[in-house]
Amino acid sequence: MPKVYEDPYPDVYIGGGFSDPTAPPSADPIDPDDPEPDPQADPDNPAPEPAPEPAPGFLPRHPADRVLGAVAVATGLVLLGHSLVPNTPGNLGSLLDTALPWTGLAVPALLLAALIRRSRPAGIAALLLGAVWAAVFAPLFLGGSAGAAPNLTVVTHNVGAANPDPAGTVRTLLAARPDLVALEEVTDEALPAYRKALDRRLPHSVRVGTVALWSRFPIAESRRVTIDPGWSRSLRALVQGPDGPLAVYVVHLPSVRVGAAGFATDRRDETLDALVQTLDGERQRKVLLLGDLNGSTADRVFAPLTDRLTPVEEESGAGFGFSWPAAFPLARIDHILTRGVTPTDAWTLPATGSDHRPVAAGLRA
Repeated sequence: MPKVYEDPYPDVYIGGGFSDPTAPPSADPIDPDDPEPDPQADPDNPAPEPAPEPAPGFLPRHPADRVLGAVAVATGLVLLGHSLVPNTPGNLGSLLDTALPWTGLAVPALLLAALIRRSRPAGIAALLLGAVWAAVFAPLFLGGSAGAAPNLTVVTHNVGAANPDPAGTVRTLLAARPDLVALEEVTDEALPAYRKALDRRLPHSVRVGTVALWSRFPIAESRRVTIDPGWSRSLRALVQGPDGPLAVYVVHLPSVRVGAAGFATDRRDETLDALVQTLDGERQRKVLLLGDLNGSTADRVFAPLTDRLTPVEEESGAGFGFSWPAAFPLARIDHILTRGVTPTDAWTLPATGSDHRPVAAGLRA
């Protein structure tokens, strides 16, 4: 029988494989799930770690983001410091005052750009600009006299000397059920048409030059107001209102122009100064001023006037009430200002055959 020898080094079964117990142990056991080592890797100069991925909703800072932030900051500074912009040369400060509400267009534009770039800092800058704009113009939207009921409705309208439809224009004005209607640019040719349409509802009237007033209440007296000797475009009437006499001024100030030399307002400003001097001599406690002032009362040169009379939109919370040009209003240059009466509401009427839109107000007079 052959001699059987026992193998002193039997193979040892370990989890599906065999290992030799006499083999020296490995310092780093090989994990079959580990990737193959890179034979070119230099242990003394390891490869740099890859840059971390940006967080969702973010992009790395970019010059475009800084530009968006700078635009937001610059627009905010204009909103807060526009009164510091000098009015020379070219009445630049007055032009900026007039156009200031339109700076709000920068807010949605910046928000859209921030969204496209997925830039959170630019979005925050745009929202902060929106907060500044809202704070500046909030009084125009948050006013109003909730407890006061109007007893007088007034309308003023530059009807336009070339208005092809005076009768249609009057129908638009009368739809507001006014007690007083002030018209500017009333020509001799168009006057009969306005009289025919207005006299039946508002039987008391006065006309001086190209301005006129129709009233439901008696007019005790009237006269021309000489604030521009070259023209006859302003009057004063004493109206026996619902609660006593009311001094009513109808005014059409000279036009302004924007050109290569800047914002040309000299003649308007001179006439405005004369109007303010006239108002300083007014003894009636209740005063209305209606008309086309060819400028925004936000313009710094109107400060002497708004120190004496209050624009109705500021007290009624009616917003901007832009009135010109009629097709796409960009500014409120047609105004109703008061002293001694309470504005309860203010609004803009639909466009007529004029290049201006009519403006109206409810008053407690």
